[in-house]
Amino acid sequence: MSAVMPAVMTRRQRLIGFVLCIATILLAVLDTNIVSAATVPIVSDLDPAHGVDKIPWLIAAYQLAATAALPLYGKLCDVIGAKKVFIGAVATFLAGSALCGMAGSMGWLIAARALQGIGGGGLMSVTMVVLRELKGPEEKDGGKGGSVGGIIAGAGMALGPWLGGVLADHADWRWIFYVNLPIGLAVLAAAVRVLRLPAHSTRRTIDFLGAGLAAAFSTMLLLVTQWGGKDHAWSSPLIIGLSTATVAAFALFVRRQATAAEPVLPLGLFRIREIRYGFAIQGLVGAAMMGSMVYVMIYLQVVRGIAASSAGLYLIPMAIGMTAVGLLSDRLATAGWSQKTFVVSGTVCASAALALLATLSTDTSLWTVRAALLLMGVGFGQLIGQLIQLVQDTAPAEQLGVATTGVRFFQTLGGALGAALFGTVLSRVYAARGPGGTTSTIGGLTGHARRQALDAFVSSTSVVFWSATAVMVLAAVLATRLPAGIRRKPEAEAETAEAAEVNATAFTTAPPLPR
Repeated sequence: MSAVMPAVMTRRQRLIGFVLCIATILLAVLDTNIVSAATVPIVSDLDPAHGVDKIPWLIAAYQLAATAALPLYGKLCDVIGAKKVFIGAVATFLAGSALCGMAGSMGWLIAARALQGIGGGGLMSVTMVVLRELKGPEEKDGGKGGSVGGIIAGAGMALGPWLGGVLADHADWRWIFYVNLPIGLAVLAAAVRVLRLPAHSTRRTIDFLGAGLAAAFSTMLLLVTQWGGKDHAWSSPLIIGLSTATVAAFALFVRRQATAAEPVLPLGLFRIREIRYGFAIQGLVGAAMMGSMVYVMIYLQVVRGIAASSAGLYLIPMAIGMTAVGLLSDRLATAGWSQKTFVVSGTVCASAALALLATLSTDTSLWTVRAALLLMGVGFGQLIGQLIQLVQDTAPAEQLGVATTGVRFFQTLGGALGAALFGTVLSRVYAARGPGGTTSTIGGLTGHARRQALDAFVSSTSVVFWSATAVMVLAAVLATRLPAGIRRKPEAEAETAEAAEVNATAFTTAPPLPR
């Protein structure tokens, strides 16, 4: 166990650090959405003959690398401190961005995108650790502070595809990556000078074997869910072999975590009820979120004939809902809403939104879709920040990093499993109710066959949305089992008291914040 030395930061330095974190999270959220709007000009420039076949790898490379790196990031935060890891993640992300912009082939771009994803995984997870450590001792308890996740996620969801389209249409697709450089370099320079986070005075080992097993398990799981039922049949030797290897890697990872001196995801965390339920709820939210966003877009394009670029605009109500909740959450917390209240309310709102989407037909008003997505944003906006803070409030101080990145890790894995589950449900229900063929043949049908196919497709998406509703209802049930208040560890209480004493001097000597 390492000794954590409290850091002394003035209020002005904390404010600057908070702005740095906001800029970093926005970079990460934008980068996960921005590339999808520019795939056509990218392919036309780098590989017009065969580039279309490589687009899935261009999209997946970032996600695979970001997910694989998450467990190691958390452990590094706990061993060497969040500041060094934060700077390293930003630097890696910028190096990947620069190489993406200079790419001369699709292979080069995919490899650079994976490097960018390694850094991007840290931007989303390590930044939440930095935000936690930037808080003053008087801010670390209670439900306040969950607003950042909803605001940034909402803004990034609305701005990402739009910004990518603007840069691709009016500048050059390479600026999608180059635009990260001036912002990221400013963040790096300011972080080196301003951030003074808790230092770790005891040297600890890092379980690289455990981190490697986690990366192998999560990467293979994501590949199974992306390839299964699409590029390869679920019964194909490749998918069966890859699934077997995934299970074996997971078993080895669990065994390693049970025996390693310094595991990357300590199994002892699961003995803490808030963390156990927080991880589970976040995984279910990831699955349901994947089912809602992906299949709403498919419904709009296949059934309603809306172009892909225009369909993306329907996510704006969802972004508005998430942003609105982010702006109101601190006021609600002040009014007495606990973290449990937020999580229960968020899962109930999301369940209602998914149930409304399950009622869609071929001629449902598109305002119903917008209303459902607005309600979805209100639900997810309450969950994004509060679940992270719930886990952080109850994690032992020396395991804050692994607990925080664990939330993101379970969300990603839940989303991957949700995509596989809902994709299988959609294809099988359509095969049973449709006129024959797969969903990809609907665009070529005419007359009665097309009407029958669209009716079958709508009923198939309804089953998907009802399945997602069931997943979210399960999350709501788990949310009701959370304790009403946070039970802090005795050592955490003593540490908070010590930090309060140290920071009292900083607050009394700090200059007043500008008004």
